[in-house]
Amino acid sequence: MAKQGQGAQGQIATSGLEGLTTAATQAAGGKVRGLPPVHLWNPPFCGDLDMRIASDGTWYYLGSPIGRVALVRLFSTILKREDGKHFLVTPVEKVGITVDDAPFLAVEMEKQSDERGPRLRFRTNVDDFVDCDAGHRLRFETADDGGLMPYLHVRGDLWAKVTRALYYDLVDIGEERVVDGRPMFGIASAGEFFAMADAEQMREAP
Repeated sequence: MAKQGQGAQGQIATSGLEGLTTAATQAAGGKVRGLPPVHLWNPPFCGDLDMRIASDGTWYYLGSPIGRVALVRLFSTILKREDGKHFLVTPVEKVGITVDDAPFLAVEMEKQSDERGPRLRFRTNVDDFVDCDAGHRLRFETADDGGLMPYLHVRGDLWAKVTRALYYDLVDIGEERVVDGRPMFGIASAGEFFAMADAEQMREAP
């Protein structure tokens, strides 16, 4: 573990994976697929835990991958981001973890439609289902190689990085619209338009 909490408030940080699992299960009300109200919790900080979410979505504890899918799902339900840092929280304790990029991956996409037109629904690597809309937006960042990296807002201040395969799918269904007097290429979903890049730039892209 990178750091340990002090005294009684350091129980999660010092009790290891078993203690954290118990605390997470209790916080989730015993339901692995539940989403506890972490936005309402503001417990004391108890130290940093040697847990990391890699850029490919793999969770590590003490340098080893956490192989139990249900356990990763459980921890994901008590994840919170504050001031640019990620934490696992319960009503009484909070521990810091490391996230290399975004904590989630968007791994599947389904194109649906409603009265507003096309609507995209994504599944994350921890089985969250997210409709892309005004409350769950797509944003696009420039990668080191000059390409674009899409991210989907999941909840709170937590985002999912969209896989490269799904990025190409987004490009295939993208369209051009004028935004603030400027032709932009982007994605339409649930009555919203999420600009990806300048339309001319996308037309010239290989």
